[in-house]
Amino acid sequence: MNWKFWQKKKVEKPKTKSKEFIDTLVFAVVAATLIRWAFMEAYTIPTPSMEKSLLVGDFLFVSKINYGPRTPKTPLQVPLTHQKIWGTEIPSFSTLIQLPQFRLPGFQDVKNNDVVVFNYPEEIEYPTDLKTNYIKRCIGIGGDSIEIRDMQVFINGKAVSEPPNTQYSYILEAREELSDKFFQKYKLYQPSKEPPRYFVHTEPATANELKGLPFINQVVLYHFAKGKREMEVIPNSPKFEWNRDNFGPLYIPKKGDVLEMNEKNVLLYEKYITRYEDNEDAFVKDGALYIENKKVDRYTFKQNYYFMMGDNRHNSLDSRYWGFVPEDHIVGKALLVWMSIDSEESVFNIVDKIRWNRIFKIIE
Repeated sequence: MNWKFWQKKKVEKPKTKSKEFIDTLVFAVVAATLIRWAFMEAYTIPTPSMEKSLLVGDFLFVSKINYGPRTPKTPLQVPLTHQKIWGTEIPSFSTLIQLPQFRLPGFQDVKNNDVVVFNYPEEIEYPTDLKTNYIKRCIGIGGDSIEIRDMQVFINGKAVSEPPNTQYSYILEAREELSDKFFQKYKLYQPSKEPPRYFVHTEPATANELKGLPFINQVVLYHFAKGKREMEVIPNSPKFEWNRDNFGPLYIPKKGDVLEMNEKNVLLYEKYITRYEDNEDAFVKDGALYIENKKVDRYTFKQNYYFMMGDNRHNSLDSRYWGFVPEDHIVGKALLVWMSIDSEESVFNIVDKIRWNRIFKIIE
């Protein structure tokens, strides 16, 4: 028997369209945020440092699960943003709360020759997880020794095969001023024009093809000779006559490595020890390393490091210029180009605007 017959049954009010829209939007934002954090994220290529392997205008899927997603370090952030609120200069985050960062298990470790997205280490004005995303090829991993001899990369004393689309710098001298169509035809992007002399970046095979053209006088490889110091190259010291084409040998630290802190190693590794290893009060004085005011003769590294280079070897600011990438800065592995748009083509020419041959191209 129903003893509460006098009570009116509660009738649920139907959701309004605006309430349904808000619920759907909240669900979509939460789902997209989780997918973006833990599984996959879309990126675009803004610079030519990886040409011709990756082109400006390529849109990529980058896997977070291959190397394992990182737990958020900066939780107070507008969803689906990175550094700024869309279309403004307003920061999209607050550093009021900073959490310890951990990496969840992944399918694999970073390997030599992987194309990797990472947070740019030198950008100290942002928390680690909000630094600008860079994409380069991992040339060396922790435990490797890297050396470049006359543009040839050596890992642990063995020559490394170049990616198939590696580019270098050339001085091109023509008999006459060259048209824009010429540069488009041979895909010579961003040439420095002082007709009839041009500074271009291209593949060796294309450079050899240009040498055979009747209106080209010469095509000369532009590179640094051994012993000619390039000031911007690490470790930015006159004691190392290194340049982008003749570099090292340099050991890449791995977690657990114990290195003697002699004068040379202090110059090579002080930045990583004082900046990325969570050492409080670490500093260098008179060529010696101090941690908590105690001189350190041997140092044990707390994480793995990686050496990254662009495939456009003479047009890439990479580990040769700013050093190793710490493991906690690794974002994910670039897997697939899902769309590619040529900025040189008119928006009214959709057929040529889209690079159809690059859609769903696997990144190698």
